Amino acid sequence: MGRKQENFSEWYNELVEKADLIDKRYPIKGMDVWRPYGLSIMRAIDRYTHEEMARTRHQEVQFPLFIPQTEFNKEAEQIKGFGGEVYWVTKGGNNDLDVPLVVRPTSETAMYPMFSLWVRSHKDLPLKVYQIVSVFRYETKQTRSFIRVREIHFFEAHTAHDTYEDAERQIHEDVQIWARLAERLCLPYVLSKRPDWDKFPGAHYSVAADAMLPELKTLQVATFHHYKDNFAKAYDIKYESQDSTHVFAHQTTYGMSERLLGAIISVHGDDKGLMLPPAVAPHQAVIVPILFKGKEAGVMDAARHLANLLLAAGFRVHVDDREETAGFKFNDWEMRGVPVRIELGPKDVEKAQCVMVRRDNGQKSFVAQADAAKGLAETLASYADGLVSRAWKTMTENVRDVKTAEEAKTVSGIARAGWCGSDECGQKIQAVTEKTVLGVPLDVAFPSFKEEAHGKLVLPGKGFSGHCAACGKATTTPVHIAKTY
Repeated sequence: MGRKQENFSEWYNELVEKADLIDKRYPIKGMDVWRPYGLSIMRAIDRYTHEEMARTRHQEVQFPLFIPQTEFNKEAEQIKGFGGEVYWVTKGGNNDLDVPLVVRPTSETAMYPMFSLWVRSHKDLPLKVYQIVSVFRYETKQTRSFIRVREIHFFEAHTAHDTYEDAERQIHEDVQIWARLAERLCLPYVLSKRPDWDKFPGAHYSVAADAMLPELKTLQVATFHHYKDNFAKAYDIKYESQDSTHVFAHQTTYGMSERLLGAIISVHGDDKGLMLPPAVAPHQAVIVPILFKGKEAGVMDAARHLANLLLAAGFRVHVDDREETAGFKFNDWEMRGVPVRIELGPKDVEKAQCVMVRRDNGQKSFVAQADAAKGLAETLASYADGLVSRAWKTMTENVRDVKTAEEAKTVSGIARAGWCGSDECGQKIQAVTEKTVLGVPLDVAFPSFKEEAHGKLVLPGKGFSGHCAACGKATTTPVHIAKTY
């Protein structure tokens, strides 16, 4: 396998197949086949998403895959933003369709005609729904598994509210949901209010979370959009208020995709393979029996007994009983990113102990089998802390304050510069740097948001004082600038 720091693209493309995450041989570019191991990781991410949606009283729905062109065309910004990326269905069997169908690129134009039927009174609000489905975009750039694909495993939450302020509270809640998930994934991130020229089509404003990958480019991994009443006006989503007037609803969305898995692979993996966060690893620990002739049965019995103890304690544990050498198994599970390897040989059985080995640093600890559940919990926690500290160190070491756009162009990683707030200066910064203005840090853009909403792993922006990198005007507003995927 290639070396991550020398050729990230080669390393990444090889790893996603060797680790049995996907199979890229399906005969449509950008549409990969999910393998069981990769799908298990993604389902774990989905599971936490379902839990958060239930906790925050969202209800799950599932909308049709196809959207009539008549509905898609109702929102001009959606046409402008997605028109060149959608797949069209124009025939049913041998017959031309009266109304061509769009294959879902995202679901605003599918959902909101129904919202106009569901929302009648202020008592129907807030309406909070979500779905996890495939969306399709005709990606013309070079595809990369999980990061840039044509069929996307996609989570989207859509809400409707009686006031602008209540919709903004929803954005606040969404950011908190994201922060809780990011902690489980051990992913540091930059949280920014996107500039107006880069907001989601039809949005009043957009907020995005970006992770830093090994090439020191950023990857957008979550987005939050306040629509104000823009879509409500296009789709006639009105409610009768308490004073009997009819008012347009205010709306939001929150979206994430399989890019989360791409970020986990990229941020945490090393030259040996994956390093999976314990929260989403299909196996949090694998027990590898060390077999010697004549003592196989005793070791295997002990391994299965230990597995049952750990399973009963709530851990995801697997006993590797394949007819392969221990060395082969060690390498295989390291490549697959299992957080902890548990070795068990004849001497360990005699001493009623086991050996726990961390995937990240190879640190070994000898644990009494009776204390295995406690020992595994402590090892997993320490391992997760290690993932976080390394990823946080990498990100913060590659953020640099600059004074001018010309200086930002020379920075590898994220450049932080002043911005006066004008689109003209923002576009000039992008043109000079040949990079993307990610936006204004959330804690600067929305100082009223509570500190805890931003999460523990977000890069803060408060306290900046400088001058606009384009025009030189004094400002306390920073923007982050980076190359992006």
